[in-house]
Amino acid sequence: MTWPQAIASAAKRLEAAGVHSPRNDAELLAAHVSGLTRTRLLIADAPTADQLAVFDALVERRAAREPLQHLTGSAAFRYGELAVGPGVFVPRPETELLVDWALEHLPQGGTVIDACSGSGAVAHAIATERPDVRVWAIEIDPDAFEWLESNLNGTGAIPVNADATAAGTLAELDGIVDLVTANPPYVPFEIEVAPEVKFDPSGAVYAAASGLAVIQPLAFRAAAWLKPGGWFGFEHDDTHQKAAPEILNVSGFTETEDHDDLAGRPRFATGRLGLLP
Repeated sequence: MTWPQAIASAAKRLEAAGVHSPRNDAELLAAHVSGLTRTRLLIADAPTADQLAVFDALVERRAAREPLQHLTGSAAFRYGELAVGPGVFVPRPETELLVDWALEHLPQGGTVIDACSGSGAVAHAIATERPDVRVWAIEIDPDAFEWLESNLNGTGAIPVNADATAAGTLAELDGIVDLVTANPPYVPFEIEVAPEVKFDPSGAVYAAASGLAVIQPLAFRAAAWLKPGGWFGFEHDDTHQKAAPEILNVSGFTETEDHDDLAGRPRFATGRLGLLP
């Protein structure tokens, strides 16, 4: 069996299992096993029996809806690759929109806190794309924090293992931060999620019945970190289109706005801390 034949067969299996992008995932798994690029696989020598066995095992796990990124050990995010696996939330492409917004609102030499940082995707992107700024990344879960430390190594961003909503966390930065970002847990308990999400740590996904259990205290903590005129942007569930800006309003923010993702779904909210009179 050639690699193209193996990929075609795997794509059919993944499609039957309901995988959203079966051909893409089959090609990426084949590239991972073979060490070749997707283009080179078209003309490569036939896989060995050992390679086929490993490939088939990975395809079977993907058909069971285990995230592709867990199988390959990495997730692409903006211009980088992040190490991911069990114990850490896999970053989604939609979060890149929050980074776009953040980069537009960051002053030269600014100070950033990325709360609920998980794998460090947002912090990594900001630190590597804007080396002039200082970045702190906060993550409470010890398992996720190991991934965070690894991914931020060499970026200049500072990982912090702590509760981002606690008053004492990075209290030394109170009143001097230019921008705070967050992709906190926000899914309400009753929301049905994709099968792949069930492999993410539940603490990184769900936030009580309303999905706002972390967002509400985090907005007040962000207001304490920020200097007057500083910005806060955070992801939320698409059911929070009205609630998210309202939380910002009651937390001292102005110029509040909700932003859609590329599919037109409410994705993240932003606000500016009110200026002193």
